[in-house]
Amino acid sequence: MARRSLVRGRDTRRGHELTPDQLTVAWQSASLLLGYPDQALLDRLDLVRRASHELPGMVGEPLRATVARLADTPLGELEEEYVDTFDSRRRHNLFLTYFAHGDTRKRGVALLRFKQTYLASGVELTDDELPDHLCVVLEFAATVDHESGRQLILDHRAGLELLRLSLAEAGSRWAGAVEAVTATLPPLRGDEVEAVRKLAAEGPPEEEVGLTPYATPGFDPGPAQPAQPDAPVALPMPSFPGGR
Repeated sequence: MARRSLVRGRDTRRGHELTPDQLTVAWQSASLLLGYPDQALLDRLDLVRRASHELPGMVGEPLRATVARLADTPLGELEEEYVDTFDSRRRHNLFLTYFAHGDTRKRGVALLRFKQTYLASGVELTDDELPDHLCVVLEFAATVDHESGRQLILDHRAGLELLRLSLAEAGSRWAGAVEAVTATLPPLRGDEVEAVRKLAAEGPPEEEVGLTPYATPGFDPGPAQPAQPDAPVALPMPSFPGGR
């Protein structure tokens, strides 16, 4: 299978020039579209489509492409395809730290950083999902803290770009949602291009040694203090069967 170029002409874009409102719309829309499909998502597709017209073409168009491909497919078929796409293919993984660490012990420390970033912004996650799930990160970035959320995404840019490439090569109906996210980010630099190229060649680490729970005392150096004195608020989590 031919590899797509890691640096496309579209990578000359400057995603960081989107307004805060546009970033909120883009990231929230992508978070919804990449979640496990259910009737609630189908009911929101027209809202996402209309909101996408507020965005520059390089962000709005791929979102609309995903909306169209979700809207024209029966829900049962979408559910089966979603599980096949994201639960059984290593390069289609929606958990950002997986690309760098696989299911190794190092991943526990990386997960802890996500949790502490959320807590520092006054958000306490439920136990329904790991904090590096792309939908969770995008929800946080869109609705709680643009800068902290963006930094989490940028710190795992290579994995996100591999996800984009892999979904595009597979012709996945969800490819446009991930493309839209990458279009909100600054252009890839030389070292980032090399990191994506290396990850594309080697894939995520294969060693499986068991994932030590990221919230256990062995990894947790102490409770992170929310930036605000108010009590933390629960962030909605994507929910799908068989979640890791």
